[in-house]
Amino acid sequence: MRRRDILRTCAAGALALPAVVRNSFAQNRFQPTWESLDPRPSPAWYTDAKFGIFIHWGVYSVPAYAPVKSKGETMYAEWYWNSLNKKDSSTRKFHDRVYGPNFAYADFAPLFRAELYNPDHWADIFQRSGAKYVALTSKHHEGFTLWRSQEANRAWGRPWNAVDIGPKRDVALDLMEAGRRKGLHMGIYYSLYEWYNPLWLSDKKRYVAEHLFPQFKDAVTHLKPSIIFSDGEWDLTSAEWRSPELLAWLFNESPVAAEVAIDDRWGKDTRHKHGGYYTTEYTSGMQQAAHAWEESRGMGYSYGYNRMETVADYHSDRELLMMMLDIVARGGNLLLDIGPTGDGRIPVEMEERLLALGRFLGPNGEAIYGTRARKTPRQWSAGAIPKLEEKEFMSEYDITKLVDTPPAGYARAEAFFTAKDDAVYAILPRRPLKEVVLDGIVAPTGVRVTLLEGGQQLETSREGSRLRIQVPDALAASLPAREAYVLKLAGAR
Repeated sequence: MRRRDILRTCAAGALALPAVVRNSFAQNRFQPTWESLDPRPSPAWYTDAKFGIFIHWGVYSVPAYAPVKSKGETMYAEWYWNSLNKKDSSTRKFHDRVYGPNFAYADFAPLFRAELYNPDHWADIFQRSGAKYVALTSKHHEGFTLWRSQEANRAWGRPWNAVDIGPKRDVALDLMEAGRRKGLHMGIYYSLYEWYNPLWLSDKKRYVAEHLFPQFKDAVTHLKPSIIFSDGEWDLTSAEWRSPELLAWLFNESPVAAEVAIDDRWGKDTRHKHGGYYTTEYTSGMQQAAHAWEESRGMGYSYGYNRMETVADYHSDRELLMMMLDIVARGGNLLLDIGPTGDGRIPVEMEERLLALGRFLGPNGEAIYGTRARKTPRQWSAGAIPKLEEKEFMSEYDITKLVDTPPAGYARAEAFFTAKDDAVYAILPRRPLKEVVLDGIVAPTGVRVTLLEGGQQLETSREGSRLRIQVPDALAASLPAREAYVLKLAGAR
């Protein structure tokens, strides 16, 4: 078997590698160079999954504060410590008023108790949402780890992990095991740098060799992640981080060598160039790319839980579903973030939105999972077709306006398309009434069109390049309430 075939075959989730894989690795080891590492594809389980859950949870979940819609200050609550050290920031003023100027950030650690944390409940919500994978912040830029890390304690000179202070339990491993029992691919977010780690501030080369390398290997060996979302890479090049060396160990020696999916954040020279799947953050994602990519975002303005956000700051069920449909139609994955509270609860608004996505994906997941992008991912009505800005970080993206209320003179999105095997799926963002007309569908005369939910076959006719699909009034009236409906066109492309 070729290396690519072996990786795709073993990507289904087993951590113990078959002999053929071990032998292949022994003969064809990855070298610590991007030339050797970059040809490794993202595992098939990842490119098929389409929808994952991001979790930002740590000491910052105790103050749970960031300004909302503030110019010049981050709206990310997980950046609390960093914002705290900016003179006259709203975070500094909030902190001094609520906790007092002598209350150090480290004093939040004993208050991060997670006393209501129930990893089985979290895993149940994730499964019911239709998500296929999860990435938990095992360590954010604050350096606090959610598993027992002796490197964290040693570098900081104090207990700085969830087993030795705060929850007093291995909250990361507990979630990994609960998620796997539900059939989810469980993974981690891991920050390469730590804002105020004494070793990082004094000697970055030693930090990489004496802290990062042993801690990363310990996290991977202990938690066995199916996905690693690396971050905090932007201060150093990948050569200075020694990322190729670390990834060669990951792909050759680690217990998740064949299964693990990685992102592209391994040095300030690597995004959209090296590593694994490409990442975007709070944008519309990539407009269409052959390379695997993923858009990550919170339900509001922050990844970490922010007590300043109100329901008006959260995307609605419909907005989140339209984002997912649009991203998947363009070949991407959606990594949707939740920010649990310091006591270990998923906020009710976040649970509700996850379950709403699951109500669509339950009967319609065939049109999402394992699909690939078509050359034409959307169908528009008459009018000017809007163009979405392609950026890696922070750009305007409200696909729901383009679906429901486009600006005057602009086209409205009428359908999103995905494809799999010998079928095309037309995902309609409105209840189909009387007739659905689809353009650009290549299909034989005998194409079979069904409503995916329920399996009712619909009559069709051709008119040039258009496929006309009849929807009887009685059927339209009996359809369950959904934010979108799916037509399966078997034999089409």
